[in-house]
Amino acid sequence: MTVYEIPDLALVVLIGVSGSGKSTFAAHHFGPHETLSSDQFRAWVSDDPNSQGATTDAFEVLELVASKRLRRGRFTVVDATNVQPAARKRLIALARDHDVLPVAIVLDVPESVCSARNEARPDRAFGRDVIRRQHQQLNRSLRGLGKEGFRTVHVLSGEDAISEAEFVRRPLRSDLRTNNGPFDVIGDIHGCRSELESLLTKLGYSIEYGADGAPKDAVPPQGRTALFLGDYVDRGPDSVGVLRLVMGMVAAGHALAVPGNHENKLVKALRGKKVTTSHGLAETLEQLAAESTEFRRDVVDFCDGLVAHLVLDDGKLVVAHAGLKEDYHNRASGRVRSFALYGDTTGETDEFGLPVRYPWADDYRGAAMVLYGHTPVHQVEWVNNTACLDTGCVFGGALTALRYPERELVSVPAEQVWYQPVVPLAPPTRAPDVLDLADVLDTTGVETALRGRVSVRPEYAAGALEVMSRFAVAPQWLRYLPPTMAPCATSQFDDYLEHPSTAFEAYRSAGINTVICEEKHMGSRAVVLVCRDASVARERFDAPDSLTGMVHTRTGRQFFDDDLTRQLLDGIAAALTTAGVWEELGTDWILLDCELLPWNVKAEGLLRDQYAAVGAAGRTDLSARASVLSQAASRGLDVSELSELTSDRATSIERFSEAYRQYVWPTNGLDGVRVAPFQILATEGQAYGERDHDWHLAVADRLVAADPNRFAATRRVVVELDSEESVSQATKWWDSLTDAGGEGMVVKPLANQIYGPRGYNARVQPGIKVRGREYLRLIYGADYLEPSTLTRLRNRNLGHKQSMALREYALGMEAVSRLVEREPLWRAHQAVFAVLALESEPVDPRL
Repeated sequence: MTVYEIPDLALVVLIGVSGSGKSTFAAHHFGPHETLSSDQFRAWVSDDPNSQGATTDAFEVLELVASKRLRRGRFTVVDATNVQPAARKRLIALARDHDVLPVAIVLDVPESVCSARNEARPDRAFGRDVIRRQHQQLNRSLRGLGKEGFRTVHVLSGEDAISEAEFVRRPLRSDLRTNNGPFDVIGDIHGCRSELESLLTKLGYSIEYGADGAPKDAVPPQGRTALFLGDYVDRGPDSVGVLRLVMGMVAAGHALAVPGNHENKLVKALRGKKVTTSHGLAETLEQLAAESTEFRRDVVDFCDGLVAHLVLDDGKLVVAHAGLKEDYHNRASGRVRSFALYGDTTGETDEFGLPVRYPWADDYRGAAMVLYGHTPVHQVEWVNNTACLDTGCVFGGALTALRYPERELVSVPAEQVWYQPVVPLAPPTRAPDVLDLADVLDTTGVETALRGRVSVRPEYAAGALEVMSRFAVAPQWLRYLPPTMAPCATSQFDDYLEHPSTAFEAYRSAGINTVICEEKHMGSRAVVLVCRDASVARERFDAPDSLTGMVHTRTGRQFFDDDLTRQLLDGIAAALTTAGVWEELGTDWILLDCELLPWNVKAEGLLRDQYAAVGAAGRTDLSARASVLSQAASRGLDVSELSELTSDRATSIERFSEAYRQYVWPTNGLDGVRVAPFQILATEGQAYGERDHDWHLAVADRLVAADPNRFAATRRVVVELDSEESVSQATKWWDSLTDAGGEGMVVKPLANQIYGPRGYNARVQPGIKVRGREYLRLIYGADYLEPSTLTRLRNRNLGHKQSMALREYALGMEAVSRLVEREPLWRAHQAVFAVLALESEPVDPRL
């Protein structure tokens, strides 16, 4: 058996005469979906796999399918004769277009064997002259396949070689996804050896020195690895010292490295090629001239052997000297290497005579973090999950490292200006986070940590975008939208549509023993993002005005004008200070999920135009009916049944009106307005989805104590579901709550997010609402408890609403996570928009 290696992402071109056994070979070595057979495509376009007249159309479709596979990063094999250079040229071009390696596997089988095989097949009508011509074309091609552009060529000569061949797929050299770090990623060094030693020491590395006193290695803290971003040489005082240290660390397994454009030029110079020795190269060559020939050879081998970019930590991290756009991650081609070393330029030059570089990071939308250097910046800043770590040490700036995955920056200042920059170091001048319509409209779903991919239909995303663009708060404030909540399963108790027993049973069936029942405030859902002061709002959220936060509705609309918003936020911030929450949580901002009371603050128009109007119309109508029935009765007609029905409906209408009046009281500005927080969503660097609900409500209680005129408490009861007494007490509590005019309660797992052996349980509802009988008159009508109506309502379909609740919760928590992780604004907005898009799905709005 002979083992051959091929890249695990490649376009494999099988080359062989008809009858050489390519299809059988492909079926043995490659997956059924990986191989694209020209015969199969001829059959698809003409119903005849041997129709030579269909070849042009067949290959057009084959190349289209191959293109789609390669774009998605799928290993692809083309099964055709491919003995003609023109056919191979098209396939090599296809591989280059998608930045994958073209691999040739030649099945060189004797002409006589191929002819005999074809003659034994009744579907092959061509004769030996065709086989002879193909064999001649193959022989002429063998020596030149490498020059044509194939990166790897395997020639299997004879039937034995073919039958004994085995193929092993190897990851690309850039593919280090199994290396999960953690890493210390270090920006451009440019010969600043002393600063490099200082930085490594600050990072906790132990530097080892040789007999000559020069550093030769640095041992990292337990488990960590240094990761160098290139440009080790030129301009600085000791390029040789930097090379020796970096090479020693890589050789010892203490570091990984990618090349910079300066190493690329250095290799050419050391190999005797003609290069311009500017930008410090002359000084580097002078320093190397004092070293041994062996050391210079080691430098060439090291620099030339570095891979232009690396993909690490399951694809979550990509490093390249000049950065790398998403399409090039884990790809291999000349243009990928060029981009990694030099970036992309517009073809123009600036006022300093330097090339104008295309701002690829502004358009980056990849999931992987990309760390790079190359273009010095005054300070590191994040642009769409990318960061440049070249802070211009050699120009008098600093040498900077980023601890991954912690995202912690560690720097040491330059000891002096070693090289006068052509362009002075200045703060970055990029625009704030740029939002792109494609981020919302061109995605079919959002990846979430809790539920995997949540699908979003484009037409619903478009509707969400329309609402947001016209009515939503400034994008910087819109970091979270609360999810909808599923109602409990329909109760079978007489005169009840919803009852606590069904919610308790739902959680009991899911294996949850302890739940918490929280009072459901009849107000308006509010998201409160408040900063400690205006400076925090500017620095953390790029606040577009003097506001220190925002209070918005569940559809992203601002509750109050700016003056009232400012007053409300100031009061909330003061209460957080009095309660000691800022210090306890170690934060200068906080995101809260709340209910804002009373209901009429936001819903006054709804109350006046719908509920009050319905009540008034019902009373007027029923009063007129009662008068007519009274007159009929006075004339001796038997209208007792109609009179009783009218009286019952009059009572229902009064209960309907009384139901909404419970949630209305007068307000003047913020006088009378109260906030009922029930969940701490996030603070700086921390989300709180795994904290139990007792903890969240205890913090809320402290805010109520700090300012009882501004905050409302949330009453609650903890229930042990395996205790009949506990369940009975909770049911009685709900009865008393709703009998007194309360809307109802929300039942939640006390532990909040539920995890099992396989991780988060995405099938358990985060909360189930159980609404009171009187409140449900507002939802289903004043007479909903009439037997015929109640029977019909008991057949309501809850499945879609329950699914929406689970999906929207995962999206909401994803938005919070992306906020906490300081991901780009567009990433958070993907999840936020998706919540609103799901709300556009057709579902009974009464549920």
